Amino acid sequence: MVVIHYTAMKDCAGAAKALCDPAREVSAHYLIGRDGEVLSLVDEPLRAWHAGAGAWRGAGDVNSRSIGIELDNDGFSPFSEPLMAALERLLAQGILPRWEIPPEGVIGHSDMAPGRKIDPGRRFDWKRLARQGLAVWSEAGGDWVDAARFRADAAAFGYPSVEDDLLLEVVRMRFRPWKHGPLDGEDCAVMADLAARYGVDRDTTAP
Repeated sequence: MVVIHYTAMKDCAGAAKALCDPAREVSAHYLIGRDGEVLSLVDEPLRAWHAGAGAWRGAGDVNSRSIGIELDNDGFSPFSEPLMAALERLLAQGILPRWEIPPEGVIGHSDMAPGRKIDPGRRFDWKRLARQGLAVWSEAGGDWVDAARFRADAAAFGYPSVEDDLLLEVVRMRFRPWKHGPLDGEDCAVMADLAARYGVDRDTTAP
């Protein structure tokens, strides 16, 4: 897996210092600056302490089976073009082919730790990565609303079990970042589509 983060710090130098400070007990394999510079902080085969508590596809200890990439971003600003281009190169020309990671194996910190983490946040361009086969996306539409089906499809796709409002928030943060309001047909259709294409052990024929 690959887990995408943002640093939520003022600048890349401060983030690098924090990620290399043993006292902080946090690290990542890569840090990408707003200028596109890629810093390799932990060798890929080694464990980095970037993910923390959480789970994906029914399994915890995400640190032991993932590569963590920190992006130099304060959590409020758009991600810079040089940063995004560098991330795309790192994924496409290095990490994904080297470890045979499929697009659905690239997730956000918020995906595996709902309620605890929100990075890389609503401004991160998942659709851009998906267009290049570096992540997944869905623009499925529908008018059927089924909360139980939405939960089941989200679990099949990989999300951990959380209460309904939080699940909807974290799914939208990634796939419908500026949508608000109660669960609707598009939420259900998007999750059904993702579960059907990438879900684990689930028959997801949409109604």
